[in-house]
Amino acid sequence: MSARTLAIAGRQIGNGHPPYIIAELSANHNGDIDRAFAIMDAAKAAGADAIKLQTYKADSLTIDHDGPGFRLEGGLWDGRTLYDLYLEAAMPWEWHEPLFARGRSLGITVFSSPFDDAAVDLLEGLGAPAYKIASFEAIDLPLIERVAATGKPVIISTGMSDSHEIEAAVAAARRAGCTQLALLHCVSAYPAPPEESNLLTIPDMAARFGAVIGLSDHTLGGAVAVAAVSLGAAVIEKHFTVSRADGGPDSEFSLEPAELEALVRDARIAHEALGQVHYKAAPSAEANLVLRRSLYVVEDIAAGAPFTERNVRSIRPGYGLAPQHLAAVLGRRAGLDVARGTPMSWDLIADEK
Repeated sequence: MSARTLAIAGRQIGNGHPPYIIAELSANHNGDIDRAFAIMDAAKAAGADAIKLQTYKADSLTIDHDGPGFRLEGGLWDGRTLYDLYLEAAMPWEWHEPLFARGRSLGITVFSSPFDDAAVDLLEGLGAPAYKIASFEAIDLPLIERVAATGKPVIISTGMSDSHEIEAAVAAARRAGCTQLALLHCVSAYPAPPEESNLLTIPDMAARFGAVIGLSDHTLGGAVAVAAVSLGAAVIEKHFTVSRADGGPDSEFSLEPAELEALVRDARIAHEALGQVHYKAAPSAEANLVLRRSLYVVEDIAAGAPFTERNVRSIRPGYGLAPQHLAAVLGRRAGLDVARGTPMSWDLIADEK
């Protein structure tokens, strides 16, 4: 397997394969496992390849504190403390086993973003087929090394990292034995403004890092993700919920089922449209070659009469000489009587016989 391809649960991802669509469940469970099941069912029905969870506890990410820096200012979660936000958003650990089982019964891959070693241990016990490193954890090189050491594919979001930090993350993963690596371009704003997407970073990342490249997208709708596929993104990750109206920490920038279905369809069409470098008429267009212009006799011409701008024109269809030969035809004489509507050919010219 090359550096530009990887496989998760048998699904080939990368060059030459359809984009891998990940539905991020994240905090959209709203504290109800039945809602989490419903999101998984809807993601499968919409055509997603995978459901991604997040595996952490509030106490593993922060402390219950209201001092400077611990209360968010501005944005979607303005005024909330980190601890309260993560307490609400966290996926209960006892849910993981039934969620993985639901994925198996549906035939959709389930994996997660671990945030510490204990989370990796839990996911390893459940047979997680891959690991995702969240953007904010991309500087946690020990965590990257820990997941890479499992031998599973590793996906790293880069939304909070500069090029040097990405290089360090890639080096850590490979140093720990990762041979199947994907990097996701990302704007870690919630929601993210489309004009800040800088999707031209995707082909640059592919050239710099020699990995499978994708997009973790927090813009509204699917347009940016589809555009990313046209630039070579092989993985698309979008937050997903059954209904934004139901609320929750991530609902505002999550896709609903009809939108995810459209994204899956449009992303795969965009991938199919990439094709290869090709300068000839496409097979479906070959029949229309005859509709191009060519030289035709447009008035009856007697043998020996000259071909002129009046009796020879460039018109459709395309069965005559190419228009570029008009100057070479004009002034020559007909070698036989030529009827109006005859495609021009060299055989009609007297001195060509």
